[in-house]
Amino acid sequence: MPQSYIKRILDARIYDVAVETPLDYAGYMSTRLNNTVLFKREDLQPVFSFKIRGAYNKLRQLSQAELDAGVICASAGNHAQGLAMSAAKMGVKATIVMPCTTPAIKVNAVKARGAKLVLHGDTYDEASAHAQALVKEKGMTYIHPYDDPDVIAGQGTVALEILRQHPGHIDAVFVPVGGGGLCAGVAAYIKYVRPDVKVIAVEPEDAACLKAAMEKKRRVKLPHVGIFADGVAVAQIGKETFRVLKDTIDGVITANTDEICAAIKDIFEDTRSITEPAGALALAGLKKYVEEQGVEGQTLVAITSGANTNFDRLRYISERTEIGEKREAILAVTIPEKAGSYKTFCRDLGKSRNISEFNYRYADDKEARIFVGVQVSPEHQDRAALVEGLVAKGYDVVDMTDNEVAKMHIRHMVGGHAPQVENERVYRFEFPERPGALFNFLSQLAGRWNISMFHYRNHGSAYGRVLVGLQVPAEEHKEVKKFLNDLGYAFWDETQNEAYQFFLG
Repeated sequence: MPQSYIKRILDARIYDVAVETPLDYAGYMSTRLNNTVLFKREDLQPVFSFKIRGAYNKLRQLSQAELDAGVICASAGNHAQGLAMSAAKMGVKATIVMPCTTPAIKVNAVKARGAKLVLHGDTYDEASAHAQALVKEKGMTYIHPYDDPDVIAGQGTVALEILRQHPGHIDAVFVPVGGGGLCAGVAAYIKYVRPDVKVIAVEPEDAACLKAAMEKKRRVKLPHVGIFADGVAVAQIGKETFRVLKDTIDGVITANTDEICAAIKDIFEDTRSITEPAGALALAGLKKYVEEQGVEGQTLVAITSGANTNFDRLRYISERTEIGEKREAILAVTIPEKAGSYKTFCRDLGKSRNISEFNYRYADDKEARIFVGVQVSPEHQDRAALVEGLVAKGYDVVDMTDNEVAKMHIRHMVGGHAPQVENERVYRFEFPERPGALFNFLSQLAGRWNISMFHYRNHGSAYGRVLVGLQVPAEEHKEVKKFLNDLGYAFWDETQNEAYQFFLG
């Protein structure tokens, strides 16, 4: 199977626009992990992403008639920039359809490269459907972002460079996966030329379409995908990419949002460059692989695939990094409601513990509940030891470090229990962000059930996050579920979430 791609990859002529990116030694990560860690710096491409390789290679394969018809693609950003730059180089008219939720940095970059920009829909799927409609209407040539042999071959030149730049022993190469174009090209080439080198695919935990396909031995469509790592937020692995990947990769690792944020910081500390979430995904997987497998002294390569992220998203990334680095524990603790309790609690934590956050919620005349962030060491199960130590001193402690509602909403909310509120059910939503989006969301939600609690957060990303309480009688539970499904927004029922029950329920 991989051999069918070797000639395509070797014949790819992409360096009119793309550059051969360096394979950099990551000294900080190497020392920390006791392995030789190398970064393949695709964030240094002219469009700050590897996507330029596949887009340009595809255009070079088109007939003159196809080029004269103009090219079109749907993209959330990186493929769009790659195609726009490639088309400008070849003097071809390009139309780019992007979701209305696309970060401004990517929209402006496409405009700057001279392509015609069409904003349509809130998701990639909606933009793609519109692009296909334009293909039928105007006869343009569609350039798929990943599920195309010529695009895959263009991305495969990354592997060609890695093996040429480091002819010595390599134990594993870690590759981010969305639709699978980069990973398919890399795996096809490496497994043909150096079958001893492992190729490990890395996906976001909340968009693991390749992992699901490998488990089912067929392509499946995820009902919902997370949107933090927007460059790899794909619900279904490509048909052609899966045909290649199912026989060539050595495993799939998933990483959560906190682990990705920590990897962004790690890359910054070694390179002084800030990758986008998808760009740090491979390193997040590499770190997890080292931890789970306990490997030392190996040579491991992570492809830093892109650096297109809105600056104001860095607030959120920084906030989640400490947890991703396992340097902060988020705890809910019950303490006595009496003078001196705070001081006693701080003493019981120990003088060496730095408190990063301290929120108080009144419970009753006997108890107080605190939401506390405590810096911990990532080594030696320090978080577990902290919890065990507090429990041993008589505290009621709930570890909420992995609780999304606690990290995203509760830590920023004020107030407390509302015993007068009956039949409250709590839901967490993600909805496409744009001017007026919050108003539109509330307009659709209001009027059916009383809103008893509401908290909204946005960090300059494509989606807003909401935690909302609705007063819903028991006999209307099925009705509210149908109503929320019909809204079309991703949502989770958090009524039984510990963080809500502890502080607000």
